[in-house]
Parts: sequence; structure tokens; C-alpha cells
Amino acid sequence: MSILVKYQKSLQALDKKKMEECIHDDYAFTNYSQGKVLTKTDVISWAMTGDVKREKIRILFENDEVGVEHAFVSFSDGNKQAVLAFYTFKDGKIYSVETGATNLPK
Repeated sequence: MSILVKYQKSLQALDKKKMEECIHDDYAFTNYSQGKVLTKTDVISWAMTGDVKREKIRILFENDEVGVEHAFVSFSDGNKQAVLAFYTFKDGKIYSVETGATNLPK
């Protein structure tokens, strides 16, 4: 099973242990819209709140080094986005993520 599929399933199930297995300890998620870099702990804590709902997830490309994914994301505050994510992998885990997001009508 691909790294991104494992990650998708762990997010959907809100399975903290599986998420921890998918994400590298030195992970960094660059959140350009908020000007922040989130750590593994930050992202897992956020995911466990159930704030993020992803649907129509498509893995556009994945190999042992990188992955590209597109998804429609909604948040508990009612905001919705189309998100394109670029992942890098290290040691068989997600090492970094950068996203580009387009706001969608509520």
C-alpha cells in the first residue's frame, strides 16, 4: 500500500497511532497561508480534533521520493478549499508537505 493511501486511511479513521507511523519524526508542513511550519505533533493534534474533512482525494503521482495529491477539504468553521499537496518522503514516511489551496464558496 502506498504511503499516501496509508496516510489517507489514518486521517479518515482519526487513528493517531497509524498517523504517527506514516509521518517522519522530522516532518514539516509548511502552511503558507498562516506563515507557519507545523511539526508532526502539531499536525496530528490538529487532525485528531476532526476539524479537517477531506473528500474526492486523488493521488496524482507517487513514487519512493515524492507524492502529489489533490483533495476537496472542508473545515468545521464552514470554509472549503481545493488543495493541491506536494509531499516528500524519507525512510518510507512523509517527511514534508507543502500545499496550495483555493478557497471555494461555502
